[in-house]
Amino acid sequence: MKINVIKLFYVLFILGGALITFGQTIVNTKHNLSVSGPGTVKASSETQICIFCHTPHNSSPVAPLWNRQNSGTTYVLYASSTLNATLGQPDGASMLCLSCHDGTIGLGNIMSGPQISFLGVTGVAYMPSGVKNLTNNLSNDHPISFIYNSTLATNDGQLKNPAAITPPVKLDPSSKVQCTSCHDPHENIYTNFLVTTSQASNLCNSCHNRTNWTASSHNTSTHTWNGVAPNPWFHTPYTTVAANACENCHNPHTAGGSARLLKYSIEENNCLDCHNGNAATKDIQTQVLKTYRHNVYGYTGLHDPTETAATMSQHVECTDCHNPHAANSTTASAPFVRGTEIGVSGINQSGTPVTVATNSYEICYKCHAGNSWAPSSSTARVISQNNVRLEFDTGNPSFHPVAGPRNSPDIVQSHLVSPNTPTTVLYCTSCHSNNDTSLGSVKGPHGSTYPQLLKLQYEKNDGSNSSSQTIESAQNYALCYSCHNRTSVILNSDNSNSNTFRYHNKHVVEERTPCNTCHDPHGISSLVPNSSTNNTHLINFRSGIVTPSSSGLLKYVDSTGYHGKCYLTCHGTNHNPRTY
Repeated sequence: MKINVIKLFYVLFILGGALITFGQTIVNTKHNLSVSGPGTVKASSETQICIFCHTPHNSSPVAPLWNRQNSGTTYVLYASSTLNATLGQPDGASMLCLSCHDGTIGLGNIMSGPQISFLGVTGVAYMPSGVKNLTNNLSNDHPISFIYNSTLATNDGQLKNPAAITPPVKLDPSSKVQCTSCHDPHENIYTNFLVTTSQASNLCNSCHNRTNWTASSHNTSTHTWNGVAPNPWFHTPYTTVAANACENCHNPHTAGGSARLLKYSIEENNCLDCHNGNAATKDIQTQVLKTYRHNVYGYTGLHDPTETAATMSQHVECTDCHNPHAANSTTASAPFVRGTEIGVSGINQSGTPVTVATNSYEICYKCHAGNSWAPSSSTARVISQNNVRLEFDTGNPSFHPVAGPRNSPDIVQSHLVSPNTPTTVLYCTSCHSNNDTSLGSVKGPHGSTYPQLLKLQYEKNDGSNSSSQTIESAQNYALCYSCHNRTSVILNSDNSNSNTFRYHNKHVVEERTPCNTCHDPHGISSLVPNSSTNNTHLINFRSGIVTPSSSGLLKYVDSTGYHGKCYLTCHGTNHNPRTY
C-alpha cells in the first residue's frame, strides 16, 4: 500500500496543527463553528472543528484539503484613482475565505459530508449580515489578489519594496496580496484574526510607507476621545490618536467611503469627528459652520488626491489644504508652510503647479489665482482684479507683503505695530482667519463672523450720507490697526512733520471715508498700464463711491514721497486735480 506523503502531511496538519498553532488554539475563536464554539454562530450538534473548512478525503482540488465549494460569484472590485495595482477577480486563499464571508454559500455546506445544521436556524445558515459579511461588493474593502512587486512599489511611491515587507505579513507564492496576508484564520492572538497588531498601524506599516508619516500628529498624538458622540473610533479597540493611527480616518473593511477606504463617504466627516473638540484639542467644526467659511459641507465627491491644481473643479475640502498623512504641529515663519500644511500641493508665484508647496500662499493660489469660479472681489474697483497671485507679485508697484517683503521706502517703523517691521512678510491668514483671537483658539481660514473670512472687523460702508457712513474707531478698523499704527497713520497724520499721507485723518475721521474706498488691500498688478505711477500705496479706487472728476478723469498720480494728485469726485467734492 502506497502512502501519499503530501496528503498525509495535510491530514496531520489539519487534524492537529490547525487546532493548535504556535500555542494559540482555534477552539476558543469564532472560527470554531462546532457545537463547542464560543460564538453565537455555531452548529447544533457537530463536534468536529476542522470539518467546516478542511477534510482528509474528497476535498476540493485546492490546498489545504479544502472542504468547501467556490460560489462562482462575480465580485465588485475596489477602485480608486490612487490605486496603482491591477486588480482581477479574487483567487487563491482569498477565495477560500470568501466561501464563507461573501454570504452566498451556507456555513454548513461542505463537500465531504451532509449539510451541517446551525443553532436557531431552519434550513441553510449563512454568514450573518454585518461587517463580517463582505457580500459580493468588495469595493469598500482592502484590495486583494493583486501582484505586489517592486514595479508596483516604485510606481506607487508610498509602498515598501516587497523584499522589505515586515513579517508576519506575507505575500502568497504568486507574490499576491491575499486575505491571508493580514489574517490567520487559525489564530486570534490579535483582534479579527490579524497576523499582527493593528495598534499604531503596525499592520498597515508593514506594506505602506507614507511620506512624512513618522512625524505626523496622527502618528504621535496621545489625545483621547472625550465620549461625546460621534465615536471617531467605532471600529477599533484603541483609545488614542496615535494608537488608531491610519484607522483615525480609514476602515479596511466595509468602509463608508469606498475609494481610499475612508470611514465615511462624506469627506469632512472623516476629519471633523475628531476635530470637533472631542478628540483633537481645537474645534474646527464650529468654525466651518460660521456665516463666512470655507464651506467643506457644500461639496461631496469632487476632491481627488490626483487632481492638479490647475484643473481642479470648484470645491473645498479639508484635504485641499491639509495632508493628514503629514500634518503636524510644528511652526514656521512666513511665507513658509507650517506643520499643518506640510505635503499639500499648490501653485507657485510663477503660476506653475507644484506637487508639494513650499510657501503657504501657494496653497491659497490653487483657488484664488484666476480660476473662473474663484470668489470675486467684494468691492467694485476702477481696476477689476480676481487673481491674488498677480496682486501679491513682488514686482508690483504696491502689494501687501505675502509673497515677499515690501518694496516701498515709504513704509517706516513708526507706521507699524510691533512686532511688524518694514521687512515683515505676512501669511494670508494674517488677515483671513478665525475671528476668535483668544489664546489657544483655532487659527486658519476655517470660518469667521466677518465677511471675507477676516479675523478682525474691517468696515467698508461708505454711503452717500453721513448717517450711513462708518465712524472711525479702533474697533471698526481693527484689522488695519492690528498692523498699522493708528496713532501715527491716522490720528497724527495732519501734523506737518508726519512722514505719511497728511490727510488720512481728514478722510477717514472727518469725512468718514473707509480705508477700503481708496486702498485695494491685496495689491495692484504691474501688468496694469501706468500702474507704477497710478497705483502705488495700494491705490485702486472703489467704483460707485469714487467717480470721475469734472474733466472726466479718475486716477491718482504719485509725485514721489508722500505727495501726489487725485483726479476724481468723492463725497460730492471735485478733485481736478487735488494736490497733496
